[in-house]
Amino acid sequence: MADGLFKSGLLGIEPLDRVEIEGILDRAKRFQPRQTDSKKSDQLRGRMIVNLFFEASTRTRTSFEIAAKRLGADAISITASASSVSKGESLVDTLNTLGAMHPDAIVMRHAASGAPHFLARYLPTPIINAGDGTHEHPTQALLDARTILDRRPTLEGLRVAIIGDIAHSRVARSNMYLLSKFGAQIVLCGPASLLPPELAQLAPNITLTHQMEDAIRGADVIMMLRVQLERQHEAAFSANEYFQFYGLRLEHMGLAKPDAIVMHPGPINRGREISSEVADSQRSVILNQVENGIAVRMAVLERILGN
Repeated sequence: MADGLFKSGLLGIEPLDRVEIEGILDRAKRFQPRQTDSKKSDQLRGRMIVNLFFEASTRTRTSFEIAAKRLGADAISITASASSVSKGESLVDTLNTLGAMHPDAIVMRHAASGAPHFLARYLPTPIINAGDGTHEHPTQALLDARTILDRRPTLEGLRVAIIGDIAHSRVARSNMYLLSKFGAQIVLCGPASLLPPELAQLAPNITLTHQMEDAIRGADVIMMLRVQLERQHEAAFSANEYFQFYGLRLEHMGLAKPDAIVMHPGPINRGREISSEVADSQRSVILNQVENGIAVRMAVLERILGN
C-alpha cells in the first residue's frame, strides 16, 4: 500500500520532500515505453479509479485513463457537464455519492483552489489532484521534471525560465515548489499584470523579471505557459501584442544555453505564446512531456494503490 504522504493520495508538490519526489521520478522512468517490453500489467487489476473533472481537459484526463488501464485498473471518467453537478447538485452530495460507490482512488480537477483538499477531508478515498484553480497541478510538475532529467543528469543548478501567465498558473506553482527543492534557479517572467511580486517568496531561488530576454539569457530550460483567458478578469492583451513581448521565437533561442530545451504544458496557442518554428524544432520536448505524462501518472497510481 502507499506510504507516507501518498496514503491519502497526492494533493500537491509543496508537502513532498526530495526523497518522495525522486521515488516517483525513478519509478516513472521504468514505465517509459523505451524502458519496458510490456505496455500493460495487471498490477492494479480489480481497482476502480474515477476521473472527476469539473473543468474541461483532454490531455490530463486521457493520460490518467491510459495510465490506469496500463496498470490493469478500471477507469471511469465523469465530467461536470455530464454529471448531476450541472443539474444543481452540491459538491458535497456529489462526493457522498461517489464515496458510496467505493472507488479505490479519485482523480479530481476543479476550478476552485483547494477543492481536492476539501474532498480529502470528507472521504477516506485517496485523492489525486489533477489541477485545482490557480493552486497546484502536481503530476504536471512531476512529468516536467522527468522530461528534464531525460536530458540532464540533475536538476541541481539548472536555470529554468518560466514565462507567461504566472498569476493564474497552477503549473508554474507546482514547478516552483518542485524545482526549488532540487536547487534549480527559477526565473519568472511575464507582464506586470500577470506576475505578482509576492511569487518571489513562494519558494527559494526565485527571481522575477518583465523582460523576456533577461529571463532566457543563459537558461537551460524555457518553460512557456498558456495565457489563461478564462481566468483573467482584467482586459487581456491582444494576441499580437502579447506575442511581440512574451512570445517565444527563434531569435530568442540564441540567448539560451546551446542545448536548452523548450517546454509547454499544452494546449499550445501558436502565435500567442510560442511560434510554430520553436514548437516544432529540435529544441522542443513538448511531445516528450505528453509521453512522460502517462509514465508519471502510472508511477503515482502505483505508489498510491499498489501492493
